[in-house]
Amino acid sequence: QVQLVESGGGLVQPGGSLRLSCAASGSIFSISFMGWYRQAPGKQRELVATITSSRSTNYADSVKGRATISRDDAKNTVYLQMNSLKPEDTAVYYCNAGVRSSRFGNTKDYWGQGTQVTVSS
Repeated sequence: QVQLVESGGGLVQPGGSLRLSCAASGSIFSISFMGWYRQAPGKQRELVATITSSRSTNYADSVKGRATISRDDAKNTVYLQMNSLKPEDTAVYYCNAGVRSSRFGNTKDYWGQGTQVTVSS
């Protein structure tokens, strides 16, 4: 089994910055894709950013230029740096990862429990 644990959320003022972290642990042979999604109250979960094992990245239009996703494979950790935060960035942020637990196993999709980010003055 694999666990994803997010950290770094909290209350931040508009225009501020924060860095989210998500550490994967458990039965891990390799991690292909990693990413961040968010869900605001009354809205569907949406993609924020993703990063592949080859460091190819993808960002939602709403965060382009303000967000940077990165990963540290030695720590099985993905990060999301967000700057110039806006009230509309308020949401629960979820970590996602595609993990293989053995050399010939299938890649399975895992999710973290989420971390709240609130942007307000």
